Amino acid sequence: MSLSPERLDRFARHIVLPEIGGAGQIALAKKHLVLVGLGGIGSPALQYLAGAGIGKLTLVDDDRVDASNLQRQTLFNERDIGHGKAVIAKRWVTGFDPELDVQISDRRITVANAPDLVIGADLVLDGTDNFATRLAVSDACVAERVPLLSAAVGRFQGQVGAFAGHLAGEACYRCFVGDAFDAEDCDTCAEDGMLGAMAGWVATFAAMQAIRILLDGVSTLGDTDWGRVHLLDGLKPGMRSFAIAKDPACSACGSAA
Repeated sequence: MSLSPERLDRFARHIVLPEIGGAGQIALAKKHLVLVGLGGIGSPALQYLAGAGIGKLTLVDDDRVDASNLQRQTLFNERDIGHGKAVIAKRWVTGFDPELDVQISDRRITVANAPDLVIGADLVLDGTDNFATRLAVSDACVAERVPLLSAAVGRFQGQVGAFAGHLAGEACYRCFVGDAFDAEDCDTCAEDGMLGAMAGWVATFAAMQAIRILLDGVSTLGDTDWGRVHLLDGLKPGMRSFAIAKDPACSACGSAA
């Protein structure tokens, strides 16, 4: 595969980076990323993922745009209120870069249908807002041997973690949070509030981590950071990181699973 003169011009600022180069840009064009959730994280993350030239994007969200979303969900405007987020997101991507392959799903994710959504992907980026969905996605990723990048945000804090529980010695998201959160019991930003720019910071950091993972073995952008969670603090501001060990008793990826 080679890039056309038009694509070379479009991605010139990537290609001149030694850490990406032409080989990295071509690799991105061959990748398939599944983005679960098109809200405060997924919305701005999608803009940078599409801008990076990731060749195939599957966009998953069953929600509709609400006026309260516009404070942080940068894909949408007032004319979109009441319309499905996945459809609007696909329209945005096809207008931004018609050469990208965009698929959508507006079904609510369940334990039953999650595997069909992630199978065959190179990476899943989950920006959803409840543990039931996150764990369904994580378990499906382990079962289908797909790496997962999980991102969450609330108030002035965010977290981004990379998981590859299908690999020996590597933790999955369930190793991180355990089995206690299979119900939809997350606090919501409607109750707790959220700085819109904080969602943007978490989203763009997640997009950068996604590109790093997709270029693993192709470029020198850096390590995949499997099992490492990065905490972003918007009040200090600052960032700290910690590692998650694989749980041998994990019901998804442990030795007894």
